[in-house]
Amino acid sequence: MTQALVLDRVSKEFTLRHARSIKNMTVRALRRERLRDRFTALNEVSAELAVGDSVALLGTNGSGKSTLLKIISGVLPPDRGRVLVRGRVAGLIEVGAGLHPELTGRENVFLNGAILGMDRAETLAKFDAIVEFADIGDFLDQPVRFYSSGMFMRLAFSIAVHTDPDVFLIDEVLAVGDPLFREKCIARLTEFRASGRTMVMVAHDVSLLRDLCSRGIFLERGQVVWDGDIDTAADLLVRKRKERRAAIAAGRTA
Repeated sequence: MTQALVLDRVSKEFTLRHARSIKNMTVRALRRERLRDRFTALNEVSAELAVGDSVALLGTNGSGKSTLLKIISGVLPPDRGRVLVRGRVAGLIEVGAGLHPELTGRENVFLNGAILGMDRAETLAKFDAIVEFADIGDFLDQPVRFYSSGMFMRLAFSIAVHTDPDVFLIDEVLAVGDPLFREKCIARLTEFRASGRTMVMVAHDVSLLRDLCSRGIFLERGQVVWDGDIDTAADLLVRKRKERRAAIAAGRTA
């Protein structure tokens, strides 16, 4: 089968700074405490996605899901390993990502469209459809710094889905905005899946992931611990959440 996305031993580390001021740095240095540590967000993550796969990235907070999406999108480079993508990649890995706060919604359609790979002629051809789907009314010609988080999401999502991407990435953004627009987004994603587009999703809503994805990749401490059917991955997430809540509750009562 034709591969849409290949992750080849992808690793990413970050530096955690323990001091935020010169005073804190001095105190920690006098105490001979660490000023910084290295944190491994992803450790040798490998996976292959065929054209048309709909995959959920699952895991508890801090497991590396969002970091992996940012690396796939090109926002972050991996420290080690390779990411190979076939075709155009688009999506929403952060609410309002790619929108310039000082530009109007109209101007941002062209700016974000260009960032996602559309030329001006393509953006012009799709402009009316983008605006209609976003449904931001009279705010189209207002700077987006005046937009609510829901309006940000509507405009950014509308631009992204109209780029006709081969690989579509989504990170939690459907949690923002009104229920009616959320249903419209889900309907469009369902169309994407039916048309054979490749999708990679992160969401807290397990039922949504079950509905839209057929495969789940479960990450724990930056490593893949399950890659298979979505139901098994979703059940694993539910169990891990219960275990974490129980551990927190035990700590509070201790």
